[in-house]
Amino acid sequence: MGTITLTLAEWAASLKYSDLTPDAIDAAKRFLYDSIGCALGGYQQEDCRMLEAHLADMGGKGDCTFFGCGQRNNAVNAALYNALAIRAMDFNDIYWKADPCHPSDIIPAATTIAEWKKLSGEELIVGIIIAYEMEMRLCEAGDPGIREKGWHHATVTAFASPMVAGRLLKLNPAQIQHAIGIAASHSCTLGAVTAGKLTKMKNTVDPLATQAGVQAALLAEKGYSGPEHVIDGKEGLVKCMGPNWHLNLLTDGLGGKKYKIVDCGMKAYPIEALTHSPLTALMQVLKEHKVKPDDIEQVIVETIARAADILSDPAKYRPNSKETADHSMPYCLAVAIADGEVTPRQFKEQRIRDPKLHPIMDSIKAVGNDEFEKLFPEKQPSRVTVKTKSGQEYSARVDVPKGDYRDPMSVDEIKVKFDALAEPKFSKAQCDAIRDAVMRVDQMADVGELMKLTVAGK
Repeated sequence: MGTITLTLAEWAASLKYSDLTPDAIDAAKRFLYDSIGCALGGYQQEDCRMLEAHLADMGGKGDCTFFGCGQRNNAVNAALYNALAIRAMDFNDIYWKADPCHPSDIIPAATTIAEWKKLSGEELIVGIIIAYEMEMRLCEAGDPGIREKGWHHATVTAFASPMVAGRLLKLNPAQIQHAIGIAASHSCTLGAVTAGKLTKMKNTVDPLATQAGVQAALLAEKGYSGPEHVIDGKEGLVKCMGPNWHLNLLTDGLGGKKYKIVDCGMKAYPIEALTHSPLTALMQVLKEHKVKPDDIEQVIVETIARAADILSDPAKYRPNSKETADHSMPYCLAVAIADGEVTPRQFKEQRIRDPKLHPIMDSIKAVGNDEFEKLFPEKQPSRVTVKTKSGQEYSARVDVPKGDYRDPMSVDEIKVKFDALAEPKFSKAQCDAIRDAVMRVDQMADVGELMKLTVAGK
């Protein structure tokens, strides 16, 4: 059938390393480096430890390595675990258009197949490029995005991940088309996972969608069929979540010399993306004017309406879990005021539950700004005004947070983040070895060489 899924599948099946541009290859390496760093911090978190134990209980064997812990299992289970490790600390990449997304959640669809099939680093880079291209295009095409309709962006991950796994399995276009249908037809994710009090599912739904994509590609390889019209056909994505989808954005320029990955951003802080601009602005005020915690009477945050609503609802003023705290604007700004930093240390349970932070959180108020609304998502504007007890007011506005593609993190800046995440379990020598391996990954004949380095103590 001449559906858009076939057009996308044909592109994914035909993409070769020689088609890629130098800036896209460089970006893929930097995002791989950043993502492995996130995973080496993430595997130490409670949810990853629970999943590791669960998968061990389920048994199974395979040739795919779990980041950090080193358990080996089949590609389907490894894709789930490794994607959760990347996602667990909410410190991985971010892209905002009509919807948000974290394309690095799909990287394990490529690493697991590449390790299992002993593929080259060039093939891994191709898989990463497909992940970013498809996920980011799907986020641009909705009008409004599916998040505005109450759905989570993991929904679109289920469309992108089977293309990645299918390409690395060397499926033909028809097989990849079926894989898209298999994964996408059963993986729509409710926005409830990021509303109100958050649970471990906040970080798990995207990994589950990545796992679904790997499973779907393997089924399609065996001849399993799925709906061929799952995007633009009867009761497909557009019909159920539309109708105002700009489907041309899925194909315009596809196969050209500009790849979406170069427009994706990274996170300089381990928090929800829309808090980065307010936090950057607050840190500017505190540093420039040397404001102390005891000086502050009130903090007013002007931002876009969805950030004020989702990140400052009542549940966010008394977070009792990491999942809620890193999606709480009052908490993130409060620990910045109290501690002078926002790092993984600020999301330990003892710190989250510290009642001394309550008065600071209560002094923070987030409000929507119509002017800023018009600029989003091209910019992520926020203005923070700090009112002191002595009657002074200090303000700062930030439109582009650090890590945005317009102010990208260099390899050296990623290294600081990587080492801070990994070094509790990984030596400096091992951290440096991973960095060097990632930077030359396209020279590797077997991706397993890289994956071996990502196990603690190796």
